[in-house]
Amino acid sequence: MQHINASIVLYNSPRDYLKKSIHSLLNTDLKVKLYLIDNSINSNLDDIVHIDDNRIEYIFNDANLGYGKAHNIALQKSIEDGIPYHVVLNPDVYFKNGVLEELYTFMDKNKDVGLVMPRVVYPDGSLQYLCKLLPTPMDLILRRFIPFKRWVEKRNEIYELRFTGYNTIMDVPCLSGCFMFLRTDVLKKTGLFDERFFMYLEDTDLCRRINNVYKTVFYPYVSIYHNYDKGSYSNKELLSYHIKSAVQYFNKWGWFFDKYRSEKNSITIEHIKMMP
Repeated sequence: MQHINASIVLYNSPRDYLKKSIHSLLNTDLKVKLYLIDNSINSNLDDIVHIDDNRIEYIFNDANLGYGKAHNIALQKSIEDGIPYHVVLNPDVYFKNGVLEELYTFMDKNKDVGLVMPRVVYPDGSLQYLCKLLPTPMDLILRRFIPFKRWVEKRNEIYELRFTGYNTIMDVPCLSGCFMFLRTDVLKKTGLFDERFFMYLEDTDLCRRINNVYKTVFYPYVSIYHNYDKGSYSNKELLSYHIKSAVQYFNKWGWFFDKYRSEKNSITIEHIKMMP
């Protein structure tokens, strides 16, 4: 039986990163299938993805569908084929042998977990703070433009849960879409990525829906490498996508009056502080 499906969405993706990512997925004793969903304007990457391995399926969309909508193509196939787990990851993520196996074992032993994300580090080994509370407008919009570094760092201690040390298993309401190990039965209840989000916040939205019915867990005992460059901080077009998605997110869930967000964030902090 197939153990895991996975999907990587491509958009003129750097070849070196993509090769490492593909190798990471296929370097396992688990039975896996990898969908490469190409949103690029041409199929120039097909010479990389058309390798002699029947575990890979390449889908060229001939259009930029957006991050979530493209992943949904593969997620829907996993649901239809009855595959128990699906891994969503970025083309700039790579990891060592054994990571998939440990996460697979963790999910098999913890049926109340709908999503797990491992420890995420930069290529130099430094930690990326990708565990977060459900965002407020201050976190997603104002924080981006406030020039007071000390205030931003103080807020990040809470919002990004930096005070935890990232050294223990935690049920976190918002995890990064760079690597999402998903239980597909959960997606039947929550739905897939909301395709109204072209880019950014689709992972926050999906995490919120999953965490409403299952645990969404940070698992620090295995690590992945992520070449994270915060594109919206240097690219005006990406920044516009980010702002548009933030507006869509708060229009959907509430701007300043979001009772669920307030309660979930308070419970998350309380539970973490009570942990040994």
